[in-house]
Amino acid sequence: MVEVRKRDKESTGSLLRRFTRKVQQSRVLLDARKRKHATRPKSKAKKHKDALRREVKRKEYDKLRKLGKEVQGR
Repeated sequence: MVEVRKRDKESTGSLLRRFTRKVQQSRVLLDARKRKHATRPKSKAKKHKDALRREVKRKEYDKLRKLGKEVQGR
């Protein structure tokens, strides 16, 4: 946790600058941004299912391309 106390005769602007600098040096914002987009790891079965689906789609796309058909959605 970052804590900054106001010094005697210190302006609010300089206090804010000191606080901002302390926050950046403490890397608090970097950690918060990393956690913001964190996702839960997929299970092994889910990964396998997704890989099989991609393989089927790829084979279907290659087959249509070889036949000279127009492929929708790509």
